[in-house]
Amino acid sequence: MDTPGAADGARETLGWKLVIDCADPHRQADFWAAALGYEVEDNSVLIERLLGFGAVGEDILVEHHGRRAWRDAAAVRHPRDPVDPDSGTGLGRRLLFQRVPEPKTVKNRLHIDVHAGAGRREETVARLQGLGASVIRRVREPSGEWTVMSDPNTPD
Repeated sequence: MDTPGAADGARETLGWKLVIDCADPHRQADFWAAALGYEVEDNSVLIERLLGFGAVGEDILVEHHGRRAWRDAAAVRHPRDPVDPDSGTGLGRRLLFQRVPEPKTVKNRLHIDVHAGAGRREETVARLQGLGASVIRRVREPSGEWTVMSDPNTPD
């Protein structure tokens, strides 16, 4: 593993991605790509290569946006971050959505805060609602003001 700074005694930094369990990874990826201005990753070059080698079968694939994609996973990435040309995988800020068989039974312990900028909250809330999000509540406290929303309702 590449550990920048490890040789000089500095603390090791790690790459990361946020992985979100869900029932419909492609729907979630499409929503969050549109919400954040990110891009849905295109893994079709890697998938075609693996199909050619016989390493994967059609049973783990779907067609999404006119190209082959993993059935049970989809990711979005920041458009200015680097991408591995051989796999289509983003090498920076990413959200990975993975299908899980069990339904969601409790409140998420992690959420994504989206910051729209001064004076743009209502415009952003309306845009996200147009993408399928729902307003849960509006909060106004001495410490600040925000809108709590849920992403498009999927059976997760």
